[in-house]
Amino acid sequence: MIGRMTRWGPDAGGRLIKSALELYAKRGYDQTTVAEIAQRAGLTERTFFRHFADKKEVLFAGSSNLRDLLVSAVAGAPPSASPIEAVAGGLLAAGVVFDEERREFSRRRQSVIAANAELRERELIKMATLASAIADTLRRRGVPNPAASLAAEAGIAVFRVAFERWVHPENELGWSELVRGSLAELKVLVVS
Repeated sequence: MIGRMTRWGPDAGGRLIKSALELYAKRGYDQTTVAEIAQRAGLTERTFFRHFADKKEVLFAGSSNLRDLLVSAVAGAPPSASPIEAVAGGLLAAGVVFDEERREFSRRRQSVIAANAELRERELIKMATLASAIADTLRRRGVPNPAASLAAEAGIAVFRVAFERWVHPENELGWSELVRGSLAELKVLVVS
């Protein structure tokens, strides 16, 4: 248990995320209730629902921040950048989220998601939302379809491969190295 803190204590959202992840890993997602998450965090259910719509959203709380980061970096790419270069810039900018400090949390989160079909579906929705946002940004940069959609989907494929490698227990490479390596592999596949 994290301890008895008041609902006004520091970082209630972070405490709820940590408690949820611990309980999901120990007991399973389906067997864990919002009341148990709140209690473990030393908070009330009402406080839980001020931060999250449901117990699933605890695992996806940073999705909109990640989307905004990717979109901002793609939009801010130099005008001379090709669509895939702009997307690559977005993926590399995500390195601020996927730093060494967050890796263990991400490994545990991914393990919980992999064990539950409902959460895997939500993760796929998140990836589709990211691809759509990137494609929209590319279109605003003047990239026509289908090039905008293809570049965005390729970028999300690179993202997923890099992320799977990044959270792998035996991996020691950083986010940028993994993104660059996955982009290079994609380039070889497309050219050959």
